[in-house]
Parts: sequence; structure tokens; C-alpha cells
Amino acid sequence: MTSPKLSPTAMRIDLGIHGMTCASCVGRAERALKKIPGVQEVAVNLATESARVMVLPADQIEARLRRAVRDAGYEPVSANAAIDAKPASGWQGFGPVALGLALSLPLMLPMLGSLLGQHWMLPAWLQFMLATPVQFVLGARFYKAGWHALLSLSGNMDLLVSIGTTAAWALSVWLWLGTPDGAMAHLYFEASAVVITLVLLGKWLEARAKQQTTSAIRALHGLRPDVAHLLGLDGEVDVPVDEVLVGDELVVRPGERFAMDAEVLEGQAQVDESMLTGEPLPVNKAAGDRVTGGTLNGDGRLIVRVKAVGVDTVLSGIIRLVEDAQAAKAPIQRLVDQVSAVFVPVVLVLALATLLGWWLSGHAFELSVIHAVTVLVIACPCALGLATPAAIMAGTGVAAQHGILIKDAQALELAHKTQVVVFDKTGTLTVGKAQLTNFVVLPESDPTVTTSSTALLTIAAALQSGSSHPLARAVVQAAADQHLSLLAVENIQTVPGKGLSGRVNVSDYFIGSPHWIRELGANFEKFDDQLLGLEAQGATLAALAQRSAQGLQVLALMSFADEPKREASSVISALRARGIKVLMLSGDNQAAAQAMARRVGLNPEQGEVISNVLPGDKAAHILALKQSGQTVVMVGDGVNDAPALAAADVGMAMASAEGGTDVAMHAAGITLMRGDLSLVAAALDISNRAVAKIRQNLFWAFVYNVAGIPLAALGYLNPVFAGAAMALSSVSVMTNALLLKRWRPELPEIYKK
Repeated sequence: MTSPKLSPTAMRIDLGIHGMTCASCVGRAERALKKIPGVQEVAVNLATESARVMVLPADQIEARLRRAVRDAGYEPVSANAAIDAKPASGWQGFGPVALGLALSLPLMLPMLGSLLGQHWMLPAWLQFMLATPVQFVLGARFYKAGWHALLSLSGNMDLLVSIGTTAAWALSVWLWLGTPDGAMAHLYFEASAVVITLVLLGKWLEARAKQQTTSAIRALHGLRPDVAHLLGLDGEVDVPVDEVLVGDELVVRPGERFAMDAEVLEGQAQVDESMLTGEPLPVNKAAGDRVTGGTLNGDGRLIVRVKAVGVDTVLSGIIRLVEDAQAAKAPIQRLVDQVSAVFVPVVLVLALATLLGWWLSGHAFELSVIHAVTVLVIACPCALGLATPAAIMAGTGVAAQHGILIKDAQALELAHKTQVVVFDKTGTLTVGKAQLTNFVVLPESDPTVTTSSTALLTIAAALQSGSSHPLARAVVQAAADQHLSLLAVENIQTVPGKGLSGRVNVSDYFIGSPHWIRELGANFEKFDDQLLGLEAQGATLAALAQRSAQGLQVLALMSFADEPKREASSVISALRARGIKVLMLSGDNQAAAQAMARRVGLNPEQGEVISNVLPGDKAAHILALKQSGQTVVMVGDGVNDAPALAAADVGMAMASAEGGTDVAMHAAGITLMRGDLSLVAAALDISNRAVAKIRQNLFWAFVYNVAGIPLAALGYLNPVFAGAAMALSSVSVMTNALLLKRWRPELPEIYKK
């Protein structure tokens, strides 16, 4: 979460950091970066091996940040090094682990033999020859990182491993050299060698798991083609996508991905947008439609005009959003950071206390050292540093694949506490498009007046065909649905805010609001019952009238309404089943708002509808709900709901076809990439599951340490078992987090029918 003291002039710099191994490394890297003048905020992520720094602009500031990272003992790399790197083969990096296993397994022979009732023991010199390369060649990385930790007066996993294994190796050498000729001393070379090998194995498995957590971002990067087919005077020319400019015309062949956001000029095709929106069905695109860079052209050749390039494309915004979420720290991570800051020094004290306790109580010095070594090894806080970021990366990654973009870790953590979900009406609960719902015609005694419903709809559509008003488009669409041919219209005159008139077949017609038609002298008494009924339903009304010898006569009454989305009722029921209160905010009058609320399953009598709300007042209603102590989620279309989305604990913006996607990404903590209400319940579900994984990971990370340290100090564990447990803790935390990748949104009942 952004600090309130952050300067408005602060700039963001992202760095990759290689060499971090545990939660203590995270703290050390953050402290090193915070010492640079001008740095205001630092967030280091162990799982992504990256740092996000907010710093005041200064000369060579990025170089100074990189130097601080290097001085702290880590390697600064590019911010996207982990993403840009090609996916490693299954066994890449296994060489040191394999060598360690080959050298360590013979040292395990006495332990394996004892299980079989055999007493196998290698000569001391051979144990020394096997263990020493493991200790000082394969284990050199631990000495290097541990030395840097000492120089900075801090501790980390590498320091604990290097001290513990060196103590076991040195004790073995001392016992070997101090043993009389012909005698066989019990040596601990296997402890030092096997612990280092197991830690290396754990790190290798952990690195493989980390690759899977970044797969979502890597897949998004892979959506961008390298080459575009530029249409010029000489025909098609292949150019790198980096050279494409806004306004260029491109050819997109069947089976190719769109290089940039564009508008279709020629052609028709089915476009697969599933990687961006999660929508499995292809979408038909024709001239005038917008296409998004990264989506897949299906079966048609299209010519498109580029509308956005580079960082301004929707795909770049999505990648930036997912990267931000994975780099951010969840509030729960602050507790982990506080614990990690003091963890290693406390462990060193406990190890020393274990050594002195066993020795002063009369036990052999070598046994006391081994128990202290066990404490050092099992206490390594590897899993602690991975517990939260691994779950956040897996959760935000799988959510993005299904059209749910989570802006930051705070939104992910807060969403699972939701008590109230507030929906905007138009465009969120409804399709956001007016439809002609009633076309009421009464028989007329005057034979000169047209009375056929079909004929009157044809006339109304002809009058409205030149208007861009939403209600006019609804009338024209209704005529098109009935395959009616429009008539020629003369003398069109528009009265803004009231209606219009025109001549069709030598007769003058008027179409507009009932109030305007009355002003012109028409009488609605034959439509009184229908008028009252439709007004009670909250419908928007219009009338069609014809000028005749008897004056202006009303021929038809039209009502318009927005339709609820087909899944609205099912989703509201699903939210209620979770114990969540559901409300609707609307700018419509009370009758219209309540009528729509009942259609989607809301109960106005129980205060679930708030009507007559101006767009600017929506945020005030959200704040009032928050002040009552409830965790509030606001769901809007991302265009005119930005203040309310920002005011809520978690804003969910539903990207719209009218360009709401960019607004949505900036206004809300969560962006739903398609207008499907089931994504609201899905977003809450992935939040629940991700937070559950975080808690599980932290529990197991703490259990390994809290339970393991006393057992080691009391002598119930040996260094080899401690090394295995430490490696297992990191791998289990990563594996548990990766289970989130199997998550799929649950479809509402309406989709299952």
C-alpha cells in the first residue's frame, strides 16, 4: 500500500535481485536500499527476486541503487530477468546437486547399514576427501552470502548453514586428528556434506517452482508477436512491432495474433480473446469493431488501423497490473518482515545456549556441538520468506488467466473479508442498452389513420433512423429484428430533449416524450390505463402521433427498459449464500430502480435498493457503509463509477466495450475483463483461496521452526534430518501455493442449464 508520505514527484524503479535465500535476505536488501538518499519506499519480493523502489529523481539514482544491492551481497539484474529468461529445461541447474549427492551418499553408508544391522564405516581420510569438496566448493555460495551478512551486521539462511556445517566439518577433523592410531572415532562429515546437498536440492526444487509462479506473466508477454504486416504503397511489408505507429494499417492473417490495439477496416473474423478476458467463446469482429493486441485472429483476413502502441495498449496495461500485484506486499507480510528482522540473531543465541547447556551439563563437547549445529540448520527461515509472495503470485496469475486482474496484494487480502457488495445498475447488473419492451397500439375508428402495429413500428423506425439517441436506436433495432424495410422520410425536424417530427407517405408524424406530445395538443385518454401501468413499472415512455383532420392523434405508446444480465439473479443468490449482503445503487427514479431490483432478485422493502443517486453521490453512500464498520466491495462499469470504486474497501471495475477498460484499471483494486457478473463471485473465491494458502504457508513455515528448534535443542534431531526438514519446508510452501494454479471459476447455475 502506498505510503501517505510519498512525494508526488517520486518515481518508481524496478530492480531484479539475485542471491536472496530467505526472509532475512529480504530485510537486508530493503535496509540497504533505504539508506540511499531520496528513497521513500522499498518493497523486496523473495519469490520474484525483485525490488520496487519509490525514489525522488536524482542523477544516476538507478546506478546507486544497483550499487547498494551489490554492496549488500546480492547481484542486481534487470527487473524482468526472471520473466525474459527462457524457461529452463527440467534438469537445468541440477549439476551441483547431482555432484553433492554422489559425494554424500557414501558418507551415509553407516546410517543405512545400521538400519540393516550392518556396521559399515568408511576410513576417516576417505570421509574427509568426500566431504571437503562439498563443504568448500559446492558450499562456497553459503560462505559468500554469509560473509556479506556479517559485514552488514545481519543474518540470513546462508550464515546459519555456513556456521552449522563448518562446525560439523571442523569438529570431525578435530576428532579425526585427535584419535589415537588404530582407533575409530565417530565423525560427523556426513552431517556437513548431506546438509549442504539437501539445501542445494531444496533450492533447485524451489527455483523450478518459482518458474511456474511467473508463468502467467510469461504467457502474457508471449502474446505479443514480433513482426507485423504493414500495409503500404508497395503492399504488405513485414516490420518489427516496435516500429509500428498509431494510424498504421496492418494486415492480420488467419491464425495470427494482433500486434496492437486497432480498429477493423476490412474483413470479418472470429477472434479468440480468452487469454485476456477468460471468455472461451470467440467474438465476431467486422468493420468498425475494436480489437485488442495479443488476441488471436481466427478464420478471416483483416485489415486494421492501429489505435494504440507500446505501453498504451490494453495488453501492456494488463501485464503492468499483474506485475504490480505480484511485486506488492500483502499487509500480513509486514508481520513476517518484523519477525524475520530478529529471527537469525535469536537463532544464533539459541544455538550458543544449546552448545553451552549440553556441555556444561556434563555431555561430550562433540555431542554439544552437533546439537547446536542441528538448531542452526533447522531454523533457516527459507519458507518464511516464500510463504506470502508465492501464494500471491500463484493467485494473481491464475486469476488473470480467467479475466480477473488484481491490482495489488491489499485488494487480494481484503476481498475475502467482504460483508457488503454494492452493484451499480446500468451496465453492471443490466446490459446497459435500452430495448423496446412494449409497443402498444389501439384500434382507431378513423380509416385515414394507420393502425397496424407493424406499419406503425416501420414508421417509428424510419423517423428514428437518423438519430443517435439510445431510445431511437432501440426502435430501429426492434424493426430490424422483425426484418422491416424502412420508409423514406422527409422534413425531419428535431426538438432537443423532446423528440422529432417528419413526413412519411404525405402524412406528418411526431415521436417523442408523452409530455411533448401533450404540449402539441394530443390527447392520451385512450391510453390512460396503459400509460399508468407502464409508469408504475418505472419504464421510460415515448409516443407516436399523426396529424390528421381531427388534429394530433396518438397512435402508439412505446416503453423502453434496460434488461438485466441473464446471470444477475444467480450471482446475487450465490453471494447471499456466502452470507454477503447485496445492494444496488442507481440514478433512476424509485419506481424504475425497484422494478429492476425485483427482476434480479433484490428486495427493495429490505433496503437493498438505493435510487435517485447522482454519479457524484455514489462515493458518499459507499463511505457511509464503510463507516458502519462493514467491508464494502463496489462493482461498477469503470467509466462513471471511479469515485465510488476508489472509496470502497475493494473496487471491482467491469471493463466495458465503450472504453472503460483503461479507466477500470486505474480506478479499482480488481478489474473484471468482461461484463460477466459471475466474475464478481469468482474474484471473492480466489481471494478466499489465496488468503487461505498464505495462512497455511505461514503456519507450516512457523511450525517447522517453532517445533523444530526445541526438538533440535533437546537432542531429538540430528543435522541430516534437520537439513531435510529445512529443504522440505521451502518446497512444501511453494508446492502448496502452486495448487492455486488448478483453480477454476465456478459457473452460476444459469450457465449449467
